[in-house]
Amino acid sequence: MDNLPAKKTNDHLANERTFLAWIRTAIGIMGFGFVVVKFSLFVKQVSIMLGRETAIQQKGYSAIIGVILVAVGALTSLLAFINYKKVKRQIETDTYHSSPALITGITFGIILVSMLLIWYLIKSV
Repeated sequence: MDNLPAKKTNDHLANERTFLAWIRTAIGIMGFGFVVVKFSLFVKQVSIMLGRETAIQQKGYSAIIGVILVAVGALTSLLAFINYKKVKRQIETDTYHSSPALITGITFGIILVSMLLIWYLIKSV
């Protein structure tokens, strides 16, 4: 990126900011998944302490949903990196075309996980 015109430099910097925003989003998704898994373990431990072994026998989906969220976060990181490299190459060759595939995929993935969480919460009430 040495001796690039100011416009290309600004484009590359904008691409990096976008990449970092996606990484922050991925970390947030993974953090939320981690909290969901740990909360599931916390509930199991509290059940044991209160002498309610039947609560342990019940099939809970919190741990599964938490692991799925961590996996979605990791996938978001990977897709963000791939998109970053693709846009970088397009900026360098002046062939940039907007592609909403990453945004659409992640949005539908988060909507799907959200619907699973809503279904689980309604079922558990």
